[in-house]
Amino acid sequence: MVAEKEDVEDESLRIDCPVLVTGRLVLRPPHRDDLPELMELADNRRIAEMLGRMPHPYGEMEAKAFIATAHNCGPGCTYAITNSENGAFIGCAGLNVTPRGLEIGYWIGEPYWGRGYATEAAHALVDLAFRATAIDTLHASCRVINDGSRRVIHKCGFQYAGQGMLNSLSAGQVPVERYRLDRKTWVSLRTWAQS
Repeated sequence: MVAEKEDVEDESLRIDCPVLVTGRLVLRPPHRDDLPELMELADNRRIAEMLGRMPHPYGEMEAKAFIATAHNCGPGCTYAITNSENGAFIGCAGLNVTPRGLEIGYWIGEPYWGRGYATEAAHALVDLAFRATAIDTLHASCRVINDGSRRVIHKCGFQYAGQGMLNSLSAGQVPVERYRLDRKTWVSLRTWAQS
């Protein structure tokens, strides 16, 4: 998942960022205790090249800066994704304000791929976005080569909205697919939590 950062301030998109609990996950603010796992999981070129803002290599300086920024991120929300049973840090997710509006973003550490964690976290964030704001449309994007993220986006009900380019810190200028989910579609799909 790609989340582009722009200096956009829109108070109507401000969210209090509550802790989110799903069947297997807890999404909470990242904190200093996450540093070792964050550094280990984020220092992965395969992840960094799919994102706009993640540098590679990723060490202690980058992890500390990320955690500090996450607590002052403006109108969006930044979450550590953790396992609800053992508290293990498995990735990050968030809602970011972009020039297009509110956009969802996420990444999961490679040891945790293929277990449905990204979809579970994305569902929680989509629900938060529509419940906590008055937005009519939520946005998502992914690199055109990121099949896993595209599947997550589709499972959340997003619909294709075109292509664009992203300046990735790790991969340079790369093509992305853009997606949109409108409130009406979200309302019709809210039963996903029971499936």
